[in-house]
Order: sequence, then C-alpha cells, then structure tokens
Amino acid sequence: MTATGAPKPKAAQVADALRGEIKKMKPGDRLPSQRELAERFGFAGQTIQNGLAALRSEGLIVSAGNLGNFVSDGTASNDDITELRSQIQALTDRVAALESRLTPSGT
Repeated sequence: MTATGAPKPKAAQVADALRGEIKKMKPGDRLPSQRELAERFGFAGQTIQNGLAALRSEGLIVSAGNLGNFVSDGTASNDDITELRSQIQALTDRVAALESRLTPSGT
C-alpha cells in the first residue's frame, strides 16, 4: 500500500519482489524468464517488462537480449553508456559524411 492507501502499481510489486531475490543472488546469476515471471505473478508481459526496466534503470540487472536478464556486477551500466556514446558518435560521423555527399556543390 502507498501512503494514500492505494495499492502499489503491479510493475512496482514485481520490481520489489525481485529486488529481494537479487540481494540473495550473485552477479551474473540469471533471473527467471519474462514468461516465467508472468506466470508466477499473474501479470501481463508488459507489466513484467516494466518491472524489469525499473531494475535495469537502478543498475541491479542487465539485459542480454534473448538470453535473459542477469544480476549486474555494478559495472555494466557504465560500460553500456560508453558503448552507446561510441555508437552514437560513429552514426553521427556517418550521417555527416552521407549528407556532405548529397549536398550540391556550390551551395
């Protein structure tokens, strides 16, 4: 229950339950699949995804795409940000190069 007496959002309930489990796990341990979590909690897949997204944003878990979600060792989020910045810079450079080829000369 929240301070207003309303029940917690379902995604927050999922995140809270998994937070407790993650404390007992080691970095690199795999969390149950989204399908398993949906069956366990009785919530829609999108609700489970939202709960997992909250845990990712807190840096508690990392996603490995189709391989699943894993307990973070605390360093992945910084590595991910560095990798994303590198990819964005590479894409920015490629767009600039393409645009320079498309620009008519003399304008």
